[in-house]
Amino acid sequence: MSSSDIFLGETIGTAVLILLGGGVCAAVTLKSSKARGAGWLAITFGWGFAVMTAVYMTASLSGAHLNPAVTIGIAIKDGAWGDVPVYVAGQMLGAMIGAALVWVAYYGQFRAHLTDESIISVAREEGMVDQKAAPAAGPVLGVFSTGPEIRNTWQNLATEIIGTVVLVLAVLTQGLNDSGKGLGVIGALITAFVVVSIGLSLGGPTGYAINPARDLGPRIVHALLPLPNKGGSDWSYAWIPVAGPLIGGAIAAGIYNIAFA
Repeated sequence: MSSSDIFLGETIGTAVLILLGGGVCAAVTLKSSKARGAGWLAITFGWGFAVMTAVYMTASLSGAHLNPAVTIGIAIKDGAWGDVPVYVAGQMLGAMIGAALVWVAYYGQFRAHLTDESIISVAREEGMVDQKAAPAAGPVLGVFSTGPEIRNTWQNLATEIIGTVVLVLAVLTQGLNDSGKGLGVIGALITAFVVVSIGLSLGGPTGYAINPARDLGPRIVHALLPLPNKGGSDWSYAWIPVAGPLIGGAIAAGIYNIAFA
């Protein structure tokens, strides 16, 4: 795979991943969405199908890592780091494009939600839309990125590490294609269900980022978009869904090299 193929594949794949994954969060969250209130089960399966769609779409171009934690895990496993910056650059760009497309697709719903006085009054009471109060999270931040139900740094970090170890170890043991550069055909389906399983079992505490690009790229877009009453982007928490998955990917690769190589 050439560098241009890797960059293009990761950009397209991660954009599709975030478009469909962030899209299901928007569908469940926003006022005037037909799927509003569909719940956690819809979100977990929506993200699983998003992974499956993105991987099948771009595996032939880049191997469809779509996640810096997966890229780091494969690099540690193989000892090959040359393409890592290209993968991560494509993943970050794709995540931002995907988040922007969610905003476009749900533009009317974002405006209806963020100008609804009943929603905004609750957000004001909870300090979400008072920028001077350094709000912990905005009223629609969950459409773009993750956040904990209980703020406990070591627990939140540990949850992201554990979930990512499961994901990356599943990729390394079940799903690599013949060239070892990404998910194969059966691996894509298996990994999609692994993502659903992680969401159902381990997603409750933090929203299971398990992917630095998935969280950081859309969080940047949230900060930049002209959304009324959007509140803060919770930058004090933002390092956890970046550091946790990267640590988890490295641990998973270490386990693989010790136990499976």
